This record gives sequence, structure tokens and C-alpha cells, in this order.
Amino acid sequence: MPKAEKAAETKENIAQPELNIGMVGHVDHGKTTLLERLSGVWADTHSEEIKRGITIRLGYADTTFYREEDGTYTTKPKDKNKAELLRKVSFVDAPGHESLMAIMLSGATIMDGALLLISANEKCPQPQTREHLMALEIIGVKNIVIVQNKIDLVDEKEALKNYEQIKKFVKGTSYENSPIIPISAQHNAGLSALIKAIEDTISTPQRDRSKDPIFLVARSFDINRPGINPKDLSGGVIGGSMKQGILKKGQEIEIRPGRSVIEKNKEIWKPILTKIIDLKYGGESVKEIFPGGTAGILTSLDPSIVKSDQLLGSVVSVPGKLPNILFEISLSPHLLERVVGTEEELNVEPIKMNETLMLNVNSAATVGVVIGLKKKNVICRLKIPVCAEIKSKVTISRKIGNRFRLIGYGQIIEGKSSP
Repeated sequence: MPKAEKAAETKENIAQPELNIGMVGHVDHGKTTLLERLSGVWADTHSEEIKRGITIRLGYADTTFYREEDGTYTTKPKDKNKAELLRKVSFVDAPGHESLMAIMLSGATIMDGALLLISANEKCPQPQTREHLMALEIIGVKNIVIVQNKIDLVDEKEALKNYEQIKKFVKGTSYENSPIIPISAQHNAGLSALIKAIEDTISTPQRDRSKDPIFLVARSFDINRPGINPKDLSGGVIGGSMKQGILKKGQEIEIRPGRSVIEKNKEIWKPILTKIIDLKYGGESVKEIFPGGTAGILTSLDPSIVKSDQLLGSVVSVPGKLPNILFEISLSPHLLERVVGTEEELNVEPIKMNETLMLNVNSAATVGVVIGLKKKNVICRLKIPVCAEIKSKVTISRKIGNRFRLIGYGQIIEGKSSP
């Protein structure tokens, strides 16, 4: 049997993607359009997203990379039996608008690599281009491909000028030697070169399936249509990615920090226990999920508990295996020299007592009020608790003007498990 046919036979039925690739960059630089060209899925499905033409929530789509007999790379081969199947991947479309940076930071924690989109018809870098690149570097996303999009809107001289601006922008960063691929997503130009660059640059990480399962929740929603007969209701769905281990259909699971309830006039957080009814990759049911790609978990939960991303930032495992719920954390911060994401260059001032910070831990975004400063450490009381291990990485943003701006990162060195 020819090599290509063997590849099709052995891999064609594999449902699980091998890795998550982020789509990041400044607003309106073409992330969602490119995702549609590669996967056939338009990720902006929320009504407000369609109306405003920007991504508001994280979008997901799976696709498969092939190499044709003539060496062309594609996601839509002329004949699957003759094309070599390379990899199935998940794309995570992150919002580029400055007011939605918390969502981008939450999404970055599940990215194995990323595409940084930069418009050829705008000066580089734009504020959120700088902010997103810094976020990827802080979170530890090692491999990226820089996509010089919208080359159809400029002439050769302008394209080369923009290319030099990109090279200057990434000089001195971890991504100095990342490939820069010129494309026009609108006209399907340059996609073969882009897929080849992804294959050459973003490798599939080694995964550990032997550890206790950890699933990071990046979306939660109700899939039932209005007016559905109560007996036909489906349970709530949580979406995200496995960090480690394996989860199986039919298993009992625990979700932390869970949900907020009022008991004896006090707010308390209760972990949620439920059962996995089904597991899905890109709409296809599977018996188990493990690290690699984004997945959906259909639960037996009342849909009202999960609707509208109410469980975003939660962590899922089998009962008794999750880290503690932390209401207060002590951080060892590393502040940047300059505020990221503003037009003007602003120095980062030291963190102050009673200051309100936005903190991203795993896929969670929460607000922390500074209640203590000890030597080099900062103690924050959290508005919404997080489920996280000690030594977890935290990104730190400060409110400047009317927006939270990235000012640094840190590590949890201590946590308090009661309000």
C-alpha cells in the first residue's frame, strides 16, 4: 500500500487534535477570517460579535493539515487518499480588542504555539500586537509563526517596509527568529507557505497521560434551544483543554472553585460534582480525552449553572484530586519596565497597598486587592477565588485610564483556602 494511503488509513479516523494553536494579534488584523480559511469554521458566533465584527469570547475550530503530491500544503486536499495526512490541530481564536485582554490571557494558557497576525497595511507594532506578544512570552509559549496578513492591500514597497518593522519589533524577544509569512487570508494567498511554517516551527509537545487529570475550562454554555421540551434537555457543556492525564466518558468529575451560594448570609464557594455524559472533539463523540486540542465535556449539570461562561476559569478532575480553592494568594512579582498596550510609553510603578489588580491564573481571570506587601512579595485578596497549585504562574495587569494593562507576572508562593 502506498505511503499516502497508509497515512490516510491509520490517521483519518483520529478525532483528537495533537495541539492547540492560538490566533492572537491586534483587533481587526484578520484572525477570525484566517481561522475560517484554514478550518471552514467562522468562530465569531456570539450575536454581539457578529454585530460588532470583533471576537469577544474565545473561539475554537479544528482542522487537519495535508501535503499534496506536488508538495503543496493544504487543509482541503483534492484527494485525501493521495495526500499525506500530517496533523490534526485545534485553533484558539483570541480577541484582539484592548478591553478584552483578560480573555486573551486566559486563552493563552491552553496554547502550545501561536500565530501572531500583523496587518501589512498598518504600522507595526500596534498596541495590542505588543501586548499579545509580551503575554505569550510571559506565559511561556515558545514557538510562534508571524503572519503578515492583508498583503493584498499594499504594494511591494509598503509590504517590505512593514516586514522591516516586524523584524525590528521582535528583535531581542524570544521570537526574534520566528518565520514571517506574507499572506492574504481574504484571497486564500500564501496559505500553503503558512501551513508549512506551522509544521516546521510548532512541534507537538510531549504529554503526560499518567498524572491525575487536569482540565482547564475556557468556555461553558447551554446548548439547548429556547422552548425545548424539558424531557429533551441536554446537560451543561464545558469546553477547554486537558493539561495532563485522561478523562473518560461516564466518569464522576469535580469542578472547582465551583459555584457561589449564600448560606447564613455569607457567600461561600462549593465545588460541583457531576458526571461526564459525553466527550467531544469538533462535534465528534469520543470515549476519552487527553492533552492536545480543545474538547467539550457534556455533563449532567443543570444548564443554568454553566450558561454564559459562568464556569470559565474553573478546573476539572476526578473527585479529590484537585488543588485547593484559594481566596488569598501571596505572589513574588516580576514587573516590566514599561506598561504594555498603551500608545505612550509609561513606566511601571511599584505595586501599592489597596491597589486593584487583574490576575490571570491558569484559564481564570480574577480581581485581586493588595492587602499586604512583605519584602518583595505581594498579598492579594481575590474577588473570585481560583483553583490553583502553589508555584502556578500569574499574569498581573493594572488599571490605567479605563483599561487593565499588562505590567508583569509572578508566581503563587502561598495561598489561603478560606475567605
